Formats: sequence, C-alpha cells, structure tokens
Amino acid sequence: MVTAKEMFDAKKLAQKYGIIGKVAGLYRIAGHKIDITDTNEEAEVNFIASKRNERLGIKVFAKNTYVPVEVIEKLRKAADENKFKPILVLYGTGPKLKDDALNKAKELEVSLKRVRPQ
Repeated sequence: MVTAKEMFDAKKLAQKYGIIGKVAGLYRIAGHKIDITDTNEEAEVNFIASKRNERLGIKVFAKNTYVPVEVIEKLRKAADENKFKPILVLYGTGPKLKDDALNKAKELEVSLKRVRPQ
C-alpha cells in the first residue's frame, strides 16, 4: 500500500528531475529511499535506491537509439566501486538493445528494466 508521503515524494521527484525523477518516483512508491546523484545523460549512475540492506544503482537511458555497450560497462564498473546492484532502465519505446549489448549485460550481471511513460 502506498502512503501519501511516498506519492508526494514521487510527484516532487518527477517535477524536479523529469524522466529520471519519474523513474525514481516509481522506486520511491515501492518503498525505496532515493538519492539522486547526477541528472546528466552521460552519468554512469543517475540515482541510488536503497531499501533494507539492498542498494540499487540505476542508470536511466531514454535516447531513441541503440544502447551502446559502453553504457553497460560503465554502470558495472561504478557498481563494483560503490558496492550496489546495477540496473539499466530503458525509458519509453525509443531505446533498443542489440544482441551484443544484451549479451554483455547478461555477462556483467546488469539487470535490464523497461519503463513505459504513464
């Protein structure tokens, strides 16, 4: 069940940070504590979501192109340095994965999520 505080926080994140805030808001609604690290598209990690003893490092990719393998490699490197589970969120229908990027994500154990705009 979602509390009013979580909904309020999710709406404020979406207003302040745009697409990254919308995705962070979904994690906030799920009960995670959110720490926005960088809203730049070129950042290795956009925000950290933590709940109980689990930390998730999330990179939001919203460009209407194929996901480069370098994005996945940078995310994994940042995860190893900062000790969190890496998640690459593909926002909307624009971002696509080629087989080499998909295989690299499986090899490096980077979770892939697709979020559709609501």
